[in-house]
Amino acid sequence: MNVPEELKYTKDHEWVKIEGDIATIGITDFAQGELGDIVYVEVETLDDTLEADAVFGSVEAVKTVSDLFMPLTGEVIAFNEALEDTPETVNEDPYGEGWMIKIKLTDPSAIKDLLDAADYTRLVTG
Repeated sequence: MNVPEELKYTKDHEWVKIEGDIATIGITDFAQGELGDIVYVEVETLDDTLEADAVFGSVEAVKTVSDLFMPLTGEVIAFNEALEDTPETVNEDPYGEGWMIKIKLTDPSAIKDLLDAADYTRLVTG
């Protein structure tokens, strides 16, 4: 299981890459492995400001559909439109080309509430 040290994580299996007041968000390697083959990613919250823990979209796999949760409060400023044609990129490169949204943070201090790589690894390995 791949858990990059430089990222932050949530208990809902999203990862967060912070660059100034912009956060890039996707699902973790663990999450994509549990979901199986991803066939559709839906995000209809572009340009919306959402609270932390709100649903920003969903990911559909062969076996299930899962909601995607905001790890931090902010405005959704970008959606990875390449996922509309190639949703399997989330399986192939969850921390790179498989990113899902970018948000402009409302409260950057909330980053401290996210998990680091060691805490996330403990969460998923029990």
